[in-house]
Amino acid sequence: MRTVWRALILVLASAALTAQDSAIPVPATVRVEGVPPMPAALAQKLAPYGQFRRAQLLSWHPSRRAVVVSTATTGPAHQVHLVDAPGTAPVQLTAVEGGVPGAGWFTPVTGDALIYRRDVGGAETHQLWRLDRGASEPVLLTDGRSRNGVPAVAPRTGRLAFDSNRRNGKDRDLYIADPRDAASTRLLAEVSGSWEVLAWAPDERSILAAEMLPGNDTALWSIETATGKRTPLTSGAPAAWTDAQYAPDGQTIYAVSDRDSDLARVWRWRDGSWTAVTPQGDSVEAIALSPDGATLAVSFDRDASSRIELLDTATMRLRLAPALPPGQITPPVAQRSLPMLQWHASGEEVAFTFGSVRMFSDVFSVNAKTGAITRWTESQVGGVDPATLPEPEIVRWKSFDGEMISGVLYRPPARFSGPRPVIINIHGGPNDVRERPRFQGRSAYFLNEQGIAIIYPNVRGSFGFGRRFEKLDDGRLRENAVKDIGALLDWIDAEKSLDGTRVMVTGASYGGYMTYAVAQHYPGRIRCAFAGAAISDFVSYLEATEPGRQDDRRGEYGDERDTEMRAFLTRISPLTKAARIKTPLLIAHGRKDTRVPVAQAEAMYAAVKANGVPAWLVIYEDAGHENFPGSAANGNFNFYTWITFAEKYLLN
Repeated sequence: MRTVWRALILVLASAALTAQDSAIPVPATVRVEGVPPMPAALAQKLAPYGQFRRAQLLSWHPSRRAVVVSTATTGPAHQVHLVDAPGTAPVQLTAVEGGVPGAGWFTPVTGDALIYRRDVGGAETHQLWRLDRGASEPVLLTDGRSRNGVPAVAPRTGRLAFDSNRRNGKDRDLYIADPRDAASTRLLAEVSGSWEVLAWAPDERSILAAEMLPGNDTALWSIETATGKRTPLTSGAPAAWTDAQYAPDGQTIYAVSDRDSDLARVWRWRDGSWTAVTPQGDSVEAIALSPDGATLAVSFDRDASSRIELLDTATMRLRLAPALPPGQITPPVAQRSLPMLQWHASGEEVAFTFGSVRMFSDVFSVNAKTGAITRWTESQVGGVDPATLPEPEIVRWKSFDGEMISGVLYRPPARFSGPRPVIINIHGGPNDVRERPRFQGRSAYFLNEQGIAIIYPNVRGSFGFGRRFEKLDDGRLRENAVKDIGALLDWIDAEKSLDGTRVMVTGASYGGYMTYAVAQHYPGRIRCAFAGAAISDFVSYLEATEPGRQDDRRGEYGDERDTEMRAFLTRISPLTKAARIKTPLLIAHGRKDTRVPVAQAEAMYAAVKANGVPAWLVIYEDAGHENFPGSAANGNFNFYTWITFAEKYLLN
């Protein structure tokens, strides 16, 4: 009998070792707790869904018809590339560890150097670099420690104007530098709070700058480049101002704003006052003025898609309306400060990044005379044809107070019969993000392999539905957005093709807070939850977030320094109500996160574990917030854990 037991033990031990050997290894940069071994076969199954690429417009070449783009051609990291002609292979210009996902452009006129901006390790300490033509090593233009914003480039001299927190680590002062000489950097304006440079005047005697105000609002300023003297350009009721730019006369300014309107319009500054030049009801996404000032390219948000119109600035009448397919014009993912529309120096074309359900994103341009659309890049979409998936649907439901909420529903292929389980994926922000029909990438695995439907809701506070809607979750109204998901659960229950008994909720950053809150408010209606880079305690979050963001976030969530507001924020914080979570929880976070410190995740994990609730914790040691979950290896592991978690707790 002993021999039999010994043999059985050896067999079991051997099986355990075999299973361990065939498990997906945990990357050296990842720390896990509670996460079970995951089968190596999962990596093979997911691999085709990760074989997609994207290209994003950074700038035009200053002297010829060519575009500078961010894309990946020789590895997973995005680098700066030059595309010399439409459809030609991108030529890689940078080879930087970790990549250059953001801003990049050639110096004006001669194009003898490439200027780019990049972060290191997700800490959001972005630096500016110069790479001379023919050089192998770049030159650091900033101090290597501070956070430096996306600069505006002077049209004649190529000088850079940018914000930086180098003075005290908090306030984002304004600086000017000659990129040919790193030692030339000088302080232009010492400010309080967060500022951003938008544009140079044609004569380079002034710049336009935006002051970030609480609650996503901004104020515009004109600043003399010789003296730093500031002149306010906006006043009155709070409003958001973007895309401000000078006309060639140096006196006229165009900008996008929701001033005196629920939706953003185009405004023009002349003779000391602003005038709206597009009608109310047309939601403007972005603008760009042609080099001669005669044509204004405007991107409108219409029916969840972007529509470009070229307007005559003398009359503001339509010149051309190029026929774009359904989809969206977007800024580069990592650098939302870059202009979405960019004119070539000749004035003949305007370029942009465009994405849709069928492609992640590629670079296009429109001919200003004919309206002809040119596709510059054609990135691969992966091993799975997105055309095999059903078209996404815009769905709407009535919330607790009668407010209509919308979202985008993706259904799995028809071969999956019966009511389908659902993932509710809530975006971050809350007020600078909006979900529209888009390419699903690796998320298509849930649709195509697991038969799970995905709903991306635009809860109150989301961007793109007007100023009134954006303010519906501010301060003490915060939990009304959570109730929007409660109403969505009711809608799912009534939808016969969906299974209301199998629902998972997920989200990152603010969407991570929403994930916790939904799991707490509706524990009997949620099977499981996955929170990434999530806020779990508003008070400690506001006290510890990156100093340059504190005032802005206090405008959104409330000021924790006020006694009554502090009590309110404590009461609604998920960490306070952790005992209400009864469903399995997956938590992931970046160790280098300066926006939502990792302590938010670790405290929540400990609290949920104390409840006896199944909990998994994944910490990406080399990731921050902006680049979460970090490297390509981290991104793969993040999906492995997500898929395994959904398989175990949503589908089982």
